[in-house]
Amino acid sequence: MSVATRPDPAQVIEVADAADFAAASGAGPAALADLEQYRSYLVDWNQRMNLVGPATLDVFWSRHAWDSAQILPLAPEALTWADLGTGAGLPGIVLAILQKDRPGFHVHLVDSLAKRCRFLTEVVDGLKLPATVHNSRAEDLSLTVDIVTARACAPLHRLLGYGQPYLKRGAVALFLKGQDVASELEDATRYWDFEADVLPSLSDARGRIVRVRRLGRGR
Repeated sequence: MSVATRPDPAQVIEVADAADFAAASGAGPAALADLEQYRSYLVDWNQRMNLVGPATLDVFWSRHAWDSAQILPLAPEALTWADLGTGAGLPGIVLAILQKDRPGFHVHLVDSLAKRCRFLTEVVDGLKLPATVHNSRAEDLSLTVDIVTARACAPLHRLLGYGQPYLKRGAVALFLKGQDVASELEDATRYWDFEADVLPSLSDARGRIVRVRRLGRGR
């Protein structure tokens, strides 16, 4: 397992608003409009259920949109994604918006909580996104995808368990993690034998992206 060094602050791309996001991600007007509508859905539904921290809605473009979008260039050829424990639809909804018009692109949004799935369904239907909502535990599905991803879902050793069936079928994992990734990686080695590299986040100097290509049970 190779581990990237801590990213230089200059590598982090500051995103404060829609214009910054467009410059960083290459998103066009249609995608920006969909993202604005997605933010409206979050504001509305967040009054009834805890989807995201209320304070993070004020920094939507950096904390949610850009943090999610940054993983797309890590898998430019990937067409099928599974977002495990997607919650409010992050990163999956953002990915589906950005790749909405790409032929063959599809995101599977997986969450075990029915009320979150009702929110996700409203967003997917309202924005006509290339996505399917699955009200299910991640490990209970039999999906074959190119990439499996997750953000703020579970500690890494549990995430690897959720993602194992997908990796066995050929997927690569891209997990968005925080500043405690080193301890999570160390803990995960108690349960799993895996190859991973840790990439710097472009949205937060404290963040990391764990890319897992091979996964097996620990000895």
